[in-house]
Amino acid sequence: MDPGANPYSPGAGRPPAALAGRQDQLRSWQIGLDRIERGRDAQPLVLYGLRGVGKTVLLNTFARRAQDRDWLVAQVEAGAGKTLREALGEALHTPLADLARPSAGTRLLRALKTALSFKASYDLNGSWNFGVDLTETAGGGADTGVLETDLTKLVNDLSAAALEEGVGLAVLIDEAQDLDTAELVALCSVAHLASQRSWPLLIALAGLPSLPRVLAEAKSYAERLFVYASIEHLAAEAAREALVKPAAEEGVRWADDAIELILARALGYPYFVQQFGQDTWNAAEGPDLELADARVGAVRGQQALDNGFFRVRWDRATRGEQQYLRAMSAAGDAPSSSSDVAARLDRKQSSLGPVRANLINKGLIYAPEHGMVQFTVPGMADFIGRQTEG
Repeated sequence: MDPGANPYSPGAGRPPAALAGRQDQLRSWQIGLDRIERGRDAQPLVLYGLRGVGKTVLLNTFARRAQDRDWLVAQVEAGAGKTLREALGEALHTPLADLARPSAGTRLLRALKTALSFKASYDLNGSWNFGVDLTETAGGGADTGVLETDLTKLVNDLSAAALEEGVGLAVLIDEAQDLDTAELVALCSVAHLASQRSWPLLIALAGLPSLPRVLAEAKSYAERLFVYASIEHLAAEAAREALVKPAAEEGVRWADDAIELILARALGYPYFVQQFGQDTWNAAEGPDLELADARVGAVRGQQALDNGFFRVRWDRATRGEQQYLRAMSAAGDAPSSSSDVAARLDRKQSSLGPVRANLINKGLIYAPEHGMVQFTVPGMADFIGRQTEG
């Protein structure tokens, strides 16, 4: 089969040819966009789940759908070497620059000046220039250094500008569990104000399964503020669609036994479906995808996952952290209590606290509840079982 025509695309956030099984989340976002444009409020969304289930793909789709309606869109990733203040400021520059013009309305000019002050709050040497004279324009004031105050001022003025332009403001944050407490508090406060004051603001957050708990710990009303959607592995029919539809659109048929083999190996995880689909396609001579091709694709796909998806995470752990992960793997991908992990290592639980904290900070494990730990990626326990102890 021609690799250049391969319709499968494993990778972080890469859109699949068939975005299957996520209709409920896409519909929720669509309703939010519609409500905002009709002058109504819309609850912010929280997508949470393990890595590889397609949260970033959904967030990217949300952003594109808002951009298609000419909304102001700021999409950022938390914990990527920038504070939330810096990340949002930089993300807003391009959409605001696209709107800037001498004939802009009063509210948009005010928003531009406020955005410049927000930029100054983290970069005194910044050289933003929207190409319009803002000397006599009211605005600014988003540079107090207090994130909640500055973000509120920024979003207030941006929302007014969006209304003037007949659109809305969308803020999307990936890896939101990595936001610090002050950032979470500021975000919750702004979302709360937006609902009270009917700002045309729609927020979407994505993160690990710990995200709902992290938000609730930051603000007690967070459990009522957001709509929470657990993003899990695909149901059988959706996984089948994600595998079969891209090939069908290229005029290629999957044999039933080949489908069953790949779906059994992928376990419903969208990333794995894409990886096994890609490798099966590349292994096949054509014109269709047969069981023999799927067998080769399953082996090659597993090697690719082991050498990339799993390996990069395993190699980030120190030798001691790898021992902790290995002890966790005795329970498979299910949660383990910290006390059980300590017992498997014949160590005192208190002595393993720093190791556990480091693994959480590295994004390799998370705490689904107090005293419990779990892998952030599906299939990690099996991968560890394939590694020889050294």
